[in-house]
Amino acid sequence: MNAKTKAARYERMFLQIKELVEPVNNPVSRMATIAAVLHHKMDYFFWTGFYLLDGEQLHVGPYQGPLACLRLKQHTGVCWAGIDRMETVLVGNVEEFPGHIACSSLSSSEIVVPLKNGEKITGCLDVDSRELNSFDAIDREGLEKIVGLIYA
Repeated sequence: MNAKTKAARYERMFLQIKELVEPVNNPVSRMATIAAVLHHKMDYFFWTGFYLLDGEQLHVGPYQGPLACLRLKQHTGVCWAGIDRMETVLVGNVEEFPGHIACSSLSSSEIVVPLKNGEKITGCLDVDSRELNSFDAIDREGLEKIVGLIYA
């Protein structure tokens, strides 16, 4: 998919998701809807879901795709990197990421977007792809905008 097509698809998904989630002021319900729409609209998304902070633990939340790790080892892997750095992390090849947690051996690249409720990090959106180098700045911008709908 070329850059222009991808950016337009993210904009359409943003508008669709915004309309779907506005009537419900429940973050978990919004996450479930976001995961479903993203997973089914983006053909290179292999696993699409959320990990949520519970104290010092990071537990799986709403997701689409194969079985997930239920809890991620503290301050290890891409999800924790996004949370600890408080910024989106793109990984072109998960095999090259120190401490990568392989919930599925089929995942090759990954993007993690932290969830922010005001200034507080509450978890992250995690998307895996079977292909190397699947994610770019357009994915980052589109996903950050969509994740912003959770606590809006």
